[in-house]
Amino acid sequence: MGHMVEGVLLRRGINIACATEDVCGLDPKLAKECVCIDFTTPESFKANYKFLASAFKAVVIGTTGWEDIKADVIAEFEKNGTPMIYSANFSIGVNAVFAAVEKVSEVLRGHGYVPHIEETHHIHKLDAPSGTAKALASIVEDGLGIRPDITSIREGEVPGTHIVKFKSEVDKIKISHEAFSREGFAEGAVIAALMTEKVTGVHEFKEILLG
Repeated sequence: MGHMVEGVLLRRGINIACATEDVCGLDPKLAKECVCIDFTTPESFKANYKFLASAFKAVVIGTTGWEDIKADVIAEFEKNGTPMIYSANFSIGVNAVFAAVEKVSEVLRGHGYVPHIEETHHIHKLDAPSGTAKALASIVEDGLGIRPDITSIREGEVPGTHIVKFKSEVDKIKISHEAFSREGFAEGAVIAALMTEKVTGVHEFKEILLG
């Protein structure tokens, strides 16, 4: 993802101040002039988030798996007055699916529909279910009132496919998103980085994107 983000930045003519796996070693004076786009691991983010919140002008978080400390992370960024935009998936298409699933779940509530989520990713992906699948499950639960089961498949080099199903005794509804590459995730993260110039506080990407 780091290389993908670099490619999008270069294509847009945006200066890359630094690309590093040791973000805490960055000169704080340089960091204060930069927006950090973080695609690391849950362990790395948990170790680094306090530095990110205090050192950078703004931060975009594409890392997932830190939901257990979400309140602490948000409080740290708010304490430092550092804008932060986060998402389980920065793809514009996936965020459109988030909105669609939210609306469908609300409409189907109380009408006998049972939800299920299926996600497929490449064999190198470390987490299962994916952060996107978990986000979709939360949206379905909030709207429909039922927590869906999630089936996770790891095969080949699949960038990411998510299918949300709602089944009743009379019909079935499917909402799906298939990524052709991970470039869409990088593009959305860069869009979020540009958005930090106009926001304060902590925001989920879909909230800003969808208004």
